Amino acid sequence: AMAKLVDHGQPLTPEFKEVVVALLPRVNAQRANFKSQGIANLLWATAKLVDHGQQWTPEFKEVVVALLPRVNAQRANFTPQQITNLLWATAKLVDHEQELTPEFKEVVVALLPRVNAQRANFNPQGIANLLWAMAKLVDHGQEWTPEFKEVVVALLPRVNAQKDQFKRQGIANLLWAMAKLVDYGQPLTPEFKGTVAALLPQVNAQRTNFRPQEIANLLWAMAKLVDHGQKLTPEFKGVMAALLPQVNAQRANFIPQEIASLLWATAKLVDHGQEWTPEFKEAVAELLLRVNARKNQFRTQGIANLLWAVGKLGEFVELNLVKSTLDSLAYVISENPLISQRETLISLWGVMACSARLFLDSNAEKNGLLEKLIDDLFAHLENKSPENIEEQSIIAMAASWLGRACPVTLHYPTTTSNSQSTFRDQLHSRIPSLKIEEEKSLNGLSPVDLFLPDHNIVIEVQGPFHYVGGDFQTRNGSTLLKIAL
Repeated sequence: AMAKLVDHGQPLTPEFKEVVVALLPRVNAQRANFKSQGIANLLWATAKLVDHGQQWTPEFKEVVVALLPRVNAQRANFTPQQITNLLWATAKLVDHEQELTPEFKEVVVALLPRVNAQRANFNPQGIANLLWAMAKLVDHGQEWTPEFKEVVVALLPRVNAQKDQFKRQGIANLLWAMAKLVDYGQPLTPEFKGTVAALLPQVNAQRTNFRPQEIANLLWAMAKLVDHGQKLTPEFKGVMAALLPQVNAQRANFIPQEIASLLWATAKLVDHGQEWTPEFKEAVAELLLRVNARKNQFRTQGIANLLWAVGKLGEFVELNLVKSTLDSLAYVISENPLISQRETLISLWGVMACSARLFLDSNAEKNGLLEKLIDDLFAHLENKSPENIEEQSIIAMAASWLGRACPVTLHYPTTTSNSQSTFRDQLHSRIPSLKIEEEKSLNGLSPVDLFLPDHNIVIEVQGPFHYVGGDFQTRNGSTLLKIAL
């Protein structure tokens, strides 16, 4: 009851918190007497209160741990709603830094067969909460087992069958969860794509109702799905166009994490061929203005995603916005070093792409502050073993930018476009004696299209993928960086 009141706007006052704390020892003392409904309600309430600001104390954690064996013991008795509440609560608590212990994982595993057995009885909100919870648990380290995948596959037809009944929050949670699960290896099957396609009209119909967090999650999810092979269909593009005015209308309400997700999604969608409309440009500019105002509130992953996004968008972002964003984030990185190798690599590429934009635009000497930042990021990667060609390539680019020896040996995959072949043939027909090398790697960098060794000339044939939105005018960050190098 107390959690439900708080969920409906009751302030979580000191008196309220005091009552909650006073009841915890009674829960612990009588844990053996709670039946299935009581256990589900208690864990749901605990998670809901913590989500609204109740302090996550050792006493709270102790009560949760004490209730877990009761979940296991009564797993056969839970109704669909109780199963949903339990998995939602488990995921929410883990999201609030509850450790995903073996006992927690065991409860999740025990409940999965119950989801499967009762899949026909879950209502739309239950389905949305279940898939959200499963995605959140996997995101925090729950093993992505065959049983997990089986439950996801079993729930997809239920989404399709009830697509008209999902509310705003459920639609946002579903698409976020589906994108997150695909990111962790869920195959993008025809059934999966069909479910996504079924939800798109619902996004469109409720576009004016979405809250800032839901807008950010929706655009992030759609970008992630496209990145994993979902086609950027007219329906997909229509949803983008419908959500952009909502980004602009609520720009003052996005928190730093949402700003980073939105800019990452924008850059990723454009990278996959989303048309670059004035509405897109306005949304990006407004969000970047918010970055400077809240620069100290971004997490390291958000900083890395922001740098990547601004770098990727290249000449599409106005030069003064590139400068102000780069100055803000460079300061934050210098004060709060990045944590993971992946974040460092993404940030390093982003800073180099932005620096290339500034260098080529002003035709001036390289910026000393940015050079130091590139040097510092590069130093974090020394003696590391990058996992793939993309990461190795970033290290090679940084070494070249700094004038250092390349610390990795790369074997780049090569591709020859039709336009490149046509141009090469025309060049040969005009100057038969001309020596031309194709897909030549220079200084450990990614191969250039054509190299004329006798004249020390490089020729790059730039098709639509070198430009933002394929307009053959606005170069993207990857192209600018290659030119600068």
